[in-house]
Amino acid sequence: MENKNILVERETYEKNGKTFFTYFVKGTLRGKEVKASVMPMDIGGYAVLDIVFNGANQASLVVKPFELKDEKTGATVKGNSFAVCSTDEDGTVYECPIKPFRPSDKSLLNMLLK
Repeated sequence: MENKNILVERETYEKNGKTFFTYFVKGTLRGKEVKASVMPMDIGGYAVLDIVFNGANQASLVVKPFELKDEKTGATVKGNSFAVCSTDEDGTVYECPIKPFRPSDKSLLNMLLK
């Protein structure tokens, strides 16, 4: 699959007097603006996302196709894994694996990638 230049964006929201970030991918499907929410693979991933974003509100989405074969049945499962990536001026790459927040976000993300 060809990686399109898709960005993961973040914006702040407040809850119980504290400020947090929400992460998403925006796009247009059939003329309608959509947002697919994404999150790190675990709670500790939010600290990693802060390092990857480094104060910016956008970073690149990396799509990594995978294929798994069940040796017992011979069935092959194909899909994509996702990460957020940024690169420093010296070429150092910072990356954090992410996943869609809800099943509906997974559907939107897959449609945006086509």
